[in-house]
Amino acid sequence: MATSEGTWGYRDRFGDAFARTYFRRFGPGVVSSVGVGTYLGDPTDERDRAYRTSIAEALSSGVNLVDTAINYRCQRSERVVGEALDRADIDREAVVVATKGGFLPFEGAPPADPGAFLRSEYVDTGLVAPDDLAAGSHAMTPAFLEAMLERSLSNLGLDSVDCYYVHNPETQLRARSREAVYDQLQAGFERLERRRVAGDIGGYGVATWDAFRVPRDHDAYLSLPEVLARAEAAAESVGADNHGLLAVQLPFNVTMADAVTVDAHRHPTDDRDVSALEYAQAVDLDIVASATLAQGSLAASLPPAIDAELSGDTPAQRAINFARSAPGVTVALAGTGSPAHVPENVASGTFEPLGARAFDAVFE
Repeated sequence: MATSEGTWGYRDRFGDAFARTYFRRFGPGVVSSVGVGTYLGDPTDERDRAYRTSIAEALSSGVNLVDTAINYRCQRSERVVGEALDRADIDREAVVVATKGGFLPFEGAPPADPGAFLRSEYVDTGLVAPDDLAAGSHAMTPAFLEAMLERSLSNLGLDSVDCYYVHNPETQLRARSREAVYDQLQAGFERLERRRVAGDIGGYGVATWDAFRVPRDHDAYLSLPEVLARAEAAAESVGADNHGLLAVQLPFNVTMADAVTVDAHRHPTDDRDVSALEYAQAVDLDIVASATLAQGSLAASLPPAIDAELSGDTPAQRAINFARSAPGVTVALAGTGSPAHVPENVASGTFEPLGARAFDAVFE
């Protein structure tokens, strides 16, 4: 598990090489505001080797957050994260490791008949019932989340993870009511609260694509205040003093800025609607920005008016710094599947992000 002593020690080792606000508070300690993403790439041995090298280099260069998920690259991403942690000259206590559960994962490679594989592996074994599924491949019952957490720990070769996300819960809205999805989340949070008390996770979160950055009338909408209320109820039900909801992950970049521009969440104290990022700030939830480079499309160019306001030697660095500049964003994830991109991504943290006023001016 990442610790205060371990992460602050990491910051002391690398902090002088980066801009003043590069390391930010997260959980019990601090974390780099550039994180390693592991979503993209084919499930091949060649890609595994590239990821293994890239992640180890990033960890040894000043990045101490790695984000993955059990379904990424058919479980291969989790496995190479564990291997890279072994390879890097960094203590486990210095690194924040986050993974996710929700989608039914393949094993090593896409099967010839995906539906038949999922039925035999998950439904026929009793791990999930047909009624638990949404879109044929997503579940978030307590038993399923717990089984996936166990498998993730095995894949990673770790005794614990620092943040365990419920992955894209809005997928369940395709199969059931919004209230039923909130009930599912609360039940899942209760199970994760128990695993937090046991020391298997440092905390938990919700990783989304649409849920928190769309208007209330959108089919994929979920309310951040309601999700927080369900976490509080889950903690109370297991006798915990405080809830373990640490973080929200959502897409945020120059061309997908809805987390700042869409006011769909009721502020906890002043009775107004605010954006996902403003709400998270108000209730002390960390925001982890995904799709920072829009899956690579922003690595070549940014909209000129915004590009001119940002610091960085390359478009990719300026795109990462746009996400790091948003008030409320703790970490901006950058895909790290190629060793050639690691120095560039890491070096984005040597530039100061925009101040709050300058960032707000971009949207005026």
